Amino acid sequence: MVDMMPRPDSPDRGAVTVEAALALTSLAVVLALALAGVSAVAAQLRCVDAAREAARLVARGEQDRATELARRIAPRGASVELTVRGDEVTARVSADPMVAMLPGVEIGAEAAAVLEPGLAS
Repeated sequence: MVDMMPRPDSPDRGAVTVEAALALTSLAVVLALALAGVSAVAAQLRCVDAAREAARLVARGEQDRATELARRIAPRGASVELTVRGDEVTARVSADPMVAMLPGVEIGAEAAAVLEPGLAS
Protein backbone atom coordinates (compact mmCIF):
# COMPACT_ATOMS: atom_id res chain seq x y z
CA MET A 1 0.00 0.00 0.00
CA VAL A 2 1.34 3.42 -0.99
CA ASP A 3 1.20 6.20 1.57
CA MET A 4 -0.33 9.34 -0.07
CA MET A 5 0.29 11.69 2.84
CA PRO A 6 3.42 13.85 2.57
CA ARG A 7 5.94 13.48 5.29
CA PRO A 8 6.09 16.34 7.81
CA ASP A 9 9.53 17.38 6.56
CA SER A 10 8.48 17.27 2.86
CA PRO A 11 8.98 20.48 0.78
CA ASP A 12 5.49 19.96 -0.76
CA ARG A 13 3.73 20.43 2.56
CA GLY A 14 0.97 23.09 2.21
CA ALA A 15 1.12 23.18 -1.60
CA VAL A 16 -2.47 21.98 -1.91
CA THR A 17 -3.67 24.80 0.32
CA VAL A 18 -1.90 27.42 -1.77
CA GLU A 19 -3.21 25.93 -5.02
CA ALA A 20 -6.76 25.89 -3.65
CA ALA A 21 -6.47 29.52 -2.52
CA LEU A 22 -5.20 30.58 -5.95
CA ALA A 23 -7.94 28.63 -7.72
CA LEU A 24 -10.68 30.17 -5.57
CA THR A 25 -9.28 33.67 -6.04
CA SER A 26 -9.09 33.18 -9.80
CA LEU A 27 -12.65 31.89 -9.85
CA ALA A 28 -13.87 34.93 -7.89
CA VAL A 29 -12.12 37.33 -10.31
CA VAL A 30 -13.57 35.59 -13.37
CA LEU A 31 -17.06 35.62 -11.83
CA ALA A 32 -16.78 39.34 -10.99
CA LEU A 33 -15.67 40.16 -14.55
CA ALA A 34 -18.49 38.06 -16.01
CA LEU A 35 -21.06 39.85 -13.86
CA ALA A 36 -19.59 43.24 -14.82
CA GLY A 37 -19.81 42.24 -18.48
CA VAL A 38 -23.46 41.22 -18.17
CA SER A 39 -24.18 44.49 -16.37
CA ALA A 40 -22.48 46.45 -19.17
CA VAL A 41 -24.52 44.66 -21.84
CA ALA A 42 -27.75 45.37 -19.94
CA ALA A 43 -26.78 49.06 -19.61
CA GLN A 44 -26.00 49.19 -23.34
CA LEU A 45 -29.42 47.80 -24.21
CA ARG A 46 -31.11 50.34 -21.92
CA CYS A 47 -29.16 53.15 -23.62
CA VAL A 48 -30.27 51.90 -27.05
CA ASP A 49 -33.91 51.84 -25.95
CA ALA A 50 -33.68 55.29 -24.35
CA ALA A 51 -32.02 56.89 -27.39
CA ARG A 52 -34.52 55.35 -29.79
CA GLU A 53 -37.51 56.47 -27.73
CA ALA A 54 -36.12 59.99 -27.26
CA ALA A 55 -35.48 60.44 -31.00
CA ARG A 56 -38.99 59.21 -31.79
CA LEU A 57 -40.62 61.58 -29.29
CA VAL A 58 -38.63 64.61 -30.47
CA ALA A 59 -39.59 63.77 -34.06
CA ARG A 60 -43.22 63.97 -32.94
CA GLY A 61 -42.62 67.37 -31.29
CA GLU A 62 -42.46 66.22 -27.64
CA GLN A 63 -38.91 67.27 -26.70
CA ASP A 64 -39.57 67.84 -22.96
CA ARG A 65 -41.23 64.46 -22.62
CA ALA A 66 -38.40 62.84 -24.61
CA THR A 67 -35.70 63.92 -22.15
CA GLU A 68 -37.76 62.84 -19.15
CA LEU A 69 -38.60 59.43 -20.60
CA ALA A 70 -35.05 58.78 -21.82
CA ARG A 71 -33.68 59.45 -18.33
CA ARG A 72 -36.22 57.03 -16.88
CA ILE A 73 -35.35 54.26 -19.37
CA ALA A 74 -31.56 54.76 -19.34
CA PRO A 75 -29.28 53.50 -16.56
CA ARG A 76 -29.07 55.68 -13.46
CA GLY A 77 -26.84 58.71 -13.97
CA ALA A 78 -26.90 58.52 -17.78
CA SER A 79 -26.63 61.69 -19.82
CA VAL A 80 -29.14 62.48 -22.55
CA GLU A 81 -28.30 64.83 -25.43
CA LEU A 82 -30.85 65.84 -28.05
CA THR A 83 -29.75 67.64 -31.21
CA VAL A 84 -32.04 69.01 -33.91
CA ARG A 85 -30.47 70.01 -37.24
CA GLY A 86 -32.86 70.98 -39.97
CA ASP A 87 -35.41 68.20 -40.17
CA GLU A 88 -33.26 65.59 -38.41
CA VAL A 89 -33.05 64.82 -34.72
CA THR A 90 -30.28 62.88 -33.02
CA ALA A 91 -30.55 61.47 -29.50
CA ARG A 92 -27.40 60.35 -27.69
CA VAL A 93 -27.58 58.52 -24.37
CA SER A 94 -24.39 57.58 -22.54
CA ALA A 95 -23.77 55.94 -19.18
CA ASP A 96 -20.74 55.20 -17.05
CA PRO A 97 -21.18 51.70 -15.59
CA MET A 98 -18.74 50.13 -13.18
CA VAL A 99 -15.68 52.10 -14.26
CA ALA A 100 -13.50 50.31 -11.73
CA MET A 101 -14.44 46.85 -13.03
CA LEU A 102 -14.31 47.55 -16.77
CA PRO A 103 -11.86 50.34 -17.52
CA GLY A 104 -12.03 51.64 -21.06
CA VAL A 105 -15.55 50.38 -21.69
CA GLU A 106 -17.92 53.06 -22.90
CA ILE A 107 -21.64 52.53 -22.76
CA GLY A 108 -23.85 54.63 -25.01
CA ALA A 109 -26.17 54.69 -27.97
CA GLU A 110 -27.27 57.09 -30.63
CA ALA A 111 -30.52 57.17 -32.56
CA ALA A 112 -31.75 59.42 -35.34
CA ALA A 113 -35.17 60.32 -36.69
CA VAL A 114 -36.71 62.73 -39.17
CA LEU A 115 -39.06 65.38 -37.80
CA GLU A 116 -42.73 65.06 -38.66
CA PRO A 117 -43.91 67.38 -41.45
CA GLY A 118 -44.66 70.85 -40.11
CA LEU A 119 -42.21 70.56 -37.18
CA ALA A 120 -38.99 71.31 -39.10
CA SER A 121 -37.60 74.78 -38.51
